[in-house]
Amino acid sequence: MASVSIDKADKSYGATSVLRQVSIDIADSEFVILVGPSGCGKSTLLRMIAGLESPSGGTIRIGDRVVNDIPPARRDVAMVFQNYALYPHMTVAQNMAFSLDLAGASKAEITRKVGHAASILGLESLLERYPRHLSGGQRQRVAMGRSIVRDPAVFLFDEPLSNLDAQLRVQMRSEIKELQQRLATTTVYVTHDQLEAMTMADRIVVLNRGVVEQCGAPLDLYDRPDNRFVAGFIGSPAMNFLAGTITETGAFRTTSGHELPLPEYPALRPGHAVEFGVRPDHLVLADHGLPATVVVVEPTGSETQIVARHGKQDIVCVTRERVPVRAGQAIRLAVDNNRAHLFDATSGKRVASAKELA
Repeated sequence: MASVSIDKADKSYGATSVLRQVSIDIADSEFVILVGPSGCGKSTLLRMIAGLESPSGGTIRIGDRVVNDIPPARRDVAMVFQNYALYPHMTVAQNMAFSLDLAGASKAEITRKVGHAASILGLESLLERYPRHLSGGQRQRVAMGRSIVRDPAVFLFDEPLSNLDAQLRVQMRSEIKELQQRLATTTVYVTHDQLEAMTMADRIVVLNRGVVEQCGAPLDLYDRPDNRFVAGFIGSPAMNFLAGTITETGAFRTTSGHELPLPEYPALRPGHAVEFGVRPDHLVLADHGLPATVVVVEPTGSETQIVARHGKQDIVCVTRERVPVRAGQAIRLAVDNNRAHLFDATSGKRVASAKELA
């Protein structure tokens, strides 16, 4: 196994900059997930680790080796692709054994390693089938098995679950996480689905426009986002944001004129333009709080999602109670201020309260 270290990595295609000064240290056996919107550079960064793309600047290390100029086959990494990349004319066993055949492994070693990987992934009964006879989840297991037989120092996953249906994605999430824990192999995983990231990762790296916005444990990013972008990207449904200013008494006043009390924020002065952020599950229906009008009610069974409008801004509230509200109804939403966030309207950075600074 091995650590992965990325130091001030850049990637440009002509005048177009894709990654800028990206630095990430991934510990041996750690499961790190790269997330961000489309075009943020996460897949490019993964391909740079794999050796499929060359950095325009900076250094990439796997273990104690700088691998910038080392070809992919000699980096001791295995990559699982979004489209499985299986050979259609080969059986499951032949697909899994292909890299070992190329490396000149003995027939006994190939049989042993393929059998071991198949037992881990529950593929023993499928070894003689062809990819066209397999379901999407089975094909993904074969792609993973092809990586396992190589016993790599690092696993790389590029959106491996995006082609699967919702129920199968949930199942495969658990299987991949369990597999990584069992093999204790350093893993770098790319996804656009932040729910995947929250449930699977030891640490999440949030990328935006080629820059690392924040890196940390899933719940740290959820509870203490560094800026408005991370706050809005991590969590589903997304965090609510209300624009407004700080009053003379230190309260928050929305653009509609409603005031919410706040804990002390030493960095803020009256008139300071901020955005008030609160997650949907930190709002409750009450007889006090933000006045709003219900727009849509979406029951999902285990919870109810209410979209309401305060002034010209929509707010989402999620409750586990089955509430008797309907579209057009006037309601009030109470805010748990101890779990709310303030962001500077200009920089987008999260503002720390006096309690956090103490």
